[in-house]
Amino acid sequence: MSAHLHLRQDNVYPFDARGIAKRFRHAAIFGALDALNSGERMRFVNDHDPLPLLDQLRARYGDAVEIQYLLRNPGEIVIDFIRS
Repeated sequence: MSAHLHLRQDNVYPFDARGIAKRFRHAAIFGALDALNSGERMRFVNDHDPLPLLDQLRARYGDAVEIQYLLRNPGEIVIDFIRS
């Protein structure tokens, strides 16, 4: 079977960057975003606002990934990346 099976009916996939070694974070994030289908979202959690990463995402994906802040407090950032 070649169908891509997803286990989440709500189409929201958590991604906690705090548990990933810094040197691997961006590659892991890009890989996770590449795995999303249209309409799915990755709920990204981090301890700082990833502004350089967001610039890289905009350059790489353009309008194919929407960026939606859910929480933007010092030390507590939650962002939904939504694949279009």
